[in-house]
Amino acid sequence: MDNRVPPRAAGPGPRRRDRHGRGMRGPIAPPQVPLAASRGEVFADLVQDSVDRLERRWPQLAEVDFLVLEVPRLEGAGDAWADEAVPLGGIIPAREGRRARVVVYRRPVEIRTKGREERATLVHEVVVEQVAELLGLTPETVDPRYGED
Repeated sequence: MDNRVPPRAAGPGPRRRDRHGRGMRGPIAPPQVPLAASRGEVFADLVQDSVDRLERRWPQLAEVDFLVLEVPRLEGAGDAWADEAVPLGGIIPAREGRRARVVVYRRPVEIRTKGREERATLVHEVVVEQVAELLGLTPETVDPRYGED
């Protein structure tokens, strides 16, 4: 009787099962479960919640684009923030054919907060401050509850 193991097929093929025969692992959670949302997606949702809250009071914000960027960019070598803190947000005024934009920087905001509630509060404050600057108003005028939290 020949107890030799038959040779493997030439070249690696796609694995159909893991070594224990249980099959390939699937995702930890289905896509519709909040666990599957990335940090960036959760942060963008916080910004959108804040914008929705402000648009009820200021309908002209429908003409403004709200963006989330990871970190602020340094435009030139001499633009370092030397003595300033890293910005949490910014505005880009409207120009010919382009709408005004409000930008919120995700990483600087996340670093300054510990939990979801604290992060939501800071995101809302940043959005209110940037909208106030864009509209030429005070933050308290844009949102009467600004600074109360």
